[in-house]
Amino acid sequence: MNAALILITLSVLLALGLGLAARRGHAMKLEEWTVGSRGFGAILVFILLAGEIYTTFTFLGASGWAYGYGAPAYYILAYGTIGYVMAYFMLPPVWRYARERQLISQPDFFAAKYGSPALGLLVAVVGIVALIPYLVLQFTGLAVIVQTASYGAVPKDAAVIIGAAVVSVYVVLSGIRGSAWTSVVKDILIIIVAIALGIYLPFHYQGGITPMFTALDHAKPGFLAFAASGKSVSWFVSTVILTALGFFMWPHSFAACFTAKDENVFRKNAIILPIYQLVLLFIFFVGFSAVLVLPGLKGAATNMALLKIVVASFPPWVVGIVGGTGVLTALVPGSLILVTASTLLARNLVGFLRPGRVSEEGVVRLAKTMVPVVAFVGAYCAIAGSATIVALLLMGYAFVTQLFPAMIMSLLPRNPVTREGAIAGIILGVLAVIYFTMTNTTVATLWPGGPEMLRDLNIGTWALIINVVGAGVVSALTAPGRGVLARGPAE
Repeated sequence: MNAALILITLSVLLALGLGLAARRGHAMKLEEWTVGSRGFGAILVFILLAGEIYTTFTFLGASGWAYGYGAPAYYILAYGTIGYVMAYFMLPPVWRYARERQLISQPDFFAAKYGSPALGLLVAVVGIVALIPYLVLQFTGLAVIVQTASYGAVPKDAAVIIGAAVVSVYVVLSGIRGSAWTSVVKDILIIIVAIALGIYLPFHYQGGITPMFTALDHAKPGFLAFAASGKSVSWFVSTVILTALGFFMWPHSFAACFTAKDENVFRKNAIILPIYQLVLLFIFFVGFSAVLVLPGLKGAATNMALLKIVVASFPPWVVGIVGGTGVLTALVPGSLILVTASTLLARNLVGFLRPGRVSEEGVVRLAKTMVPVVAFVGAYCAIAGSATIVALLLMGYAFVTQLFPAMIMSLLPRNPVTREGAIAGIILGVLAVIYFTMTNTTVATLWPGGPEMLRDLNIGTWALIINVVGAGVVSALTAPGRGVLARGPAE
């Protein structure tokens, strides 16, 4: 067993140990298991949000896109910052409403705001469907990290299965508190590793960051600028907007906001987290340096750019530290996804089908039972799939962003969207995403003769437009005063 594999194994055991230790002194009832009894302060919420936001996507996807696409990768740096600005204003009223009514999940919020259990069920289904590719993303990243950093000693399939088993154990026993504890170590390590690699590799191979950019521009002219068509400036802007709107629409991100002990926690974090976003710059530097050192990676293989250059540049013990950090970037968000998806299934799906017949204790038991089931589905898809990490994330974003219009309208003093309008808008938007994804439709294929700027827009933008228009039309038809169709929102 080489040093790298030993360190990776230790990181897995550390995650398991921290997850199990987090349950001490806490009775794992529903509110504790899902939202930590709403007692997390600014630091713990910061760590929790960073734990679910900075994942294997940050570790591998960002470097992979910097390697494969160049300038378009900058969208990853931009959308999170905009998302945090929105959170400063959006999350406090969401938190207040949830705390007053003791809500514990995203569907709970929508169902209460619109007085519609059916809308809550729809939101739960959309959330579960979106979380599966996000979970697959984590397990896919885990497999890439362990297989590469162990020098092939651990096969991809084995890495996924072990990771799914480990995260399932501590999620069942410790819930969201275990995720937060593990995230503390993960965040410290990823900052150190990202900055160290982002500085060392360009200086080691190209003589500095500026010489690296100069060499890259010479080797691949135009690589650091947006293309005239395809992933152009209009694609960049539309993708940033789409993903920023969906930033806190992920069910696990939305529900994590319920863990805070007061609303000022969100304002403090909205100020600090954009600074933390700068860590991504160093991940980009690794990807850019790898273009010059290890040319030729294509498709899903670009996910391995960071690890391949690390393996080629460092002794096994350093590779083990990087690999161990990468493992934590998969296990922490994976655990949050499992908590959320299992809660949605047990509380919002089964609860809707059997209203009033499942006690709080029954919900907790059922949710814990669903954890390994969801983990198995994610592991199976990760083993069978081949999509790039960024492609998986963008697909999930296109789904959850369809929840944004109904959510943001519900925060207005007089919500113009009715429950029927909200349901219609979400359904139309999701159906559009499914159609566009399954048929590989782009704006260019829909409108081949249109202006280049419009042809390059992210296709998810059009799904969102369909959502808004559908919600507006149906709300106008079902607003108070429209006879038998009249049904307004509950609040």
